[in-house]
Parts: sequence; structure tokens; C-alpha cells
Amino acid sequence: MSEKLSKTINAWCSYDIANSVYKLLITTVLFPIYYKAVTSETLNIFGVTLKNTVLYDYALALAFLAIAFVSPLLSGIADYGGRRKRFMQVFTFIGAASCAGMYLFNGSNLGYGILTIILAAIGYEGAVLFYNSFLPRIADKSLHDKISARGYAWGYAGSMVLLAINLVLVLNYERFGFETKLAPVRQSFLQVGIWWFSLSWIAFAFLKDNKSGHKINGNLIKHGYQELKKVQKKVFNQLVTRRFLFSFFFYSMGLQTVMLVAIMFGQSEIGIEGSKLIITILILQAVAIVGAMFFAVISRRYGNKQSIISMLFIWLAVCVGGFFVQTVLQFYFVAAGVGLVMGGIQSQSRSTFSKLIPSDSDDTASYFSFYNFSEKIAIVFGMFSFGFIDHLTGSARNSVIALGIYFIIALVIIWQTPLNKKMESLT
Repeated sequence: MSEKLSKTINAWCSYDIANSVYKLLITTVLFPIYYKAVTSETLNIFGVTLKNTVLYDYALALAFLAIAFVSPLLSGIADYGGRRKRFMQVFTFIGAASCAGMYLFNGSNLGYGILTIILAAIGYEGAVLFYNSFLPRIADKSLHDKISARGYAWGYAGSMVLLAINLVLVLNYERFGFETKLAPVRQSFLQVGIWWFSLSWIAFAFLKDNKSGHKINGNLIKHGYQELKKVQKKVFNQLVTRRFLFSFFFYSMGLQTVMLVAIMFGQSEIGIEGSKLIITILILQAVAIVGAMFFAVISRRYGNKQSIISMLFIWLAVCVGGFFVQTVLQFYFVAAGVGLVMGGIQSQSRSTFSKLIPSDSDDTASYFSFYNFSEKIAIVFGMFSFGFIDHLTGSARNSVIALGIYFIIALVIIWQTPLNKKMESLT
């Protein structure tokens, strides 16, 4: 591997360090704690009474629905015009600015707070689509598992640093001049925005757009649509790719929902207080680093299919454990299970799909838009079903049953998908 290529790969991986603070501090740990603390337990929205956690679930579902339908067309435009990095930069700015803007949310301006939640999610997911699309362009397929795992591992490690800093501030808030524990939590939103925006420029400096030679003009949307339609036809005609996306859709409904609601579940169902939850997540992140690298080795030895199947069984066990969990110690064991497979299945899913993209294709963003669409629609259904069942029955435990069913369906589909170590020959 040349030194230039190695630098490009490391720069690509560094974007995981930049944006993973959003996933950890905003969607997983600090913002959910802050949101629950500054909003009433029940809210009246357009005449409908909702739990504050249910409104949060619905807001995220709306964000994912928006990006799911906008990103495919944008990816076609990016492929046609050779502007993947530019779109990645725009969405990064939207996401980082929205995270920083959460600092102004104090509970009384609920509409503003919900808007920042939605825009931050759109910014993150939009940027990730174009970020992922660079993977097939910077390395050979034989390296995708290793590189994808490295990105997730670096992201978990980097985000742990910022979370650890904020944990110290929260636990010693008076010593650092804060009046309440929530004050440093609120300040962390600014830190996330600055961290994300600043570190992303490492990747931007090394990732290069391939100039297509196509002029950017008034017909760009038309050309983008044509580019997307061309890739859509290829994807639907590829049996393995099609089946993988179906399986990915169902297990994404489960795993993404678990990661998004874990903190609020721990608070509402187990009664774990904020600082203990933060410590739990730090441990979970550390386990996730090991898990991502471990399952990359499993994939290299036994293939992506066996690696993903083994992780889906563990996810199913997590759902069973989540339904029966009653004590803090039991919650820790379930969280450890999540950590073990959290990084592994995300990195394996990304690298598996990247291997299924034809090696001679220039439409990597359009291909990943179908991957992105499957995941985002899955999150919409997952978050909505979780919130709806919680709203209907009054307990998030019942929602966990639905997540287990999603993993079972995904297992059946992936089991029947003929993936092997040379997936490029199966497309």
C-alpha cells in the first residue's frame, strides 16, 4: 500500500472520529438525559397527549424519513456532477451547526429543540451517505472489512474522549463553576458542534472528488434522477445485493432503535440516574472497539455472512434480556452485549455492501443511497413502532418484543442469501 493511499485511508477513517461524537453525546447519552430533564413527562402536541420520550422518538423518525427520500436524488446528482465531497461538507455543516444550536434549547422553547434534533439527524445521516460512498473508491475490496472496522473503532475511541471530559465536568460541576449538573451538559452541545466541524476537515483535505466532466446546469436534477434510475435497475437485478438489503432493512429496525432509545429505556424502565448511564456508555464504547475489530477478524476467516449471522443471534439475545431486565446490574450485562455487536455489525454491514458494488462503477454514492434508504426507512419504522407500542401499552418493554421479531426476520433472509468471501463474483 502506497504512503499516499495510506494517508487517504486514515483521513477517511478520521471522519468517524469527527462525527461519532454526534451519535454518542447527542443521540445516545447527554442530549436524551438533558431533553428528559427539561421537558414535562407528558406533552400536549396539537391536542394529543404524548410522553416526552415518545415525541422524541417521533421527531427522530421524521428526520430519518426526510433524509431517506431526499438522499437518493442527491446521490444521483453527486455521482453525475462528481461532487460527493461537496455534499458531504454541506451536510456536515448542517449537522454540526444544529448540535451547537442545541445549547439554546432550555425546555421552554420545545419547538426549537425538536427542530435542532431533526436538523442534526439530517446533517449526520446525509454526510454519512457521501462519506460511505468514498470507501469503494479509496481501497480494494479485500481491505474493506479492515478499513470499515478501523473507522468505527477510531470513532468510538474519539467520541469516548469527549464524553469522558464531559463526565468529569458533570460530576464536578461546582468545582468548574457551573450552577447545576445540567449546565455542563448543555455546554457539551457546543463542544460537539465544534469538534465535528473542525476535525472533519482532515478528511476533506485528503478525499478527492472525481471530476465527471459534466457541467452543473439547470438539468442537474434530471441527470441526477437518470443516474439514480440506472443504479436502481442494477441493484434490483442483483439477487445477492437485493436480499442483503432486505435483511439489512430488518436488522437495522432493531439495532438502530436499540442504540437510539437505550438511555431513555434505562431511565424510564430501570430508574438508572444520569451519571451511572454515562459510565455505562463509556464501558459500552470500549467493548464496541474490541467488537468491531474482533468481527472483522471473524469475517476475514469465515466470511461476512457467518459474521453477521453470529451477531444477529447476539442482538436477539439482547432483546430477550432487555425485556426481562429489572436491576442495574442486569442492565449492565445487556449493555455489554450491545457493545460487543454494536460496532461489529455496523462496520460489517458497510463493508459487505461496498463489496457488492461493481468494481468498475463510478456511481458509488447512488449505490450507497439504496443502503442509506434501507437503513433510514428501517429507523423510521423501528422508532415509530417502538414509540407507538410504548404509547399504546405504557411500557417500553413491550416495544422490545417487536425489535426481537425484526432480528428473527433478518436472520431468515440473510441465511438464504448466498454471500461468500468473493462477493464481487455474486453481484
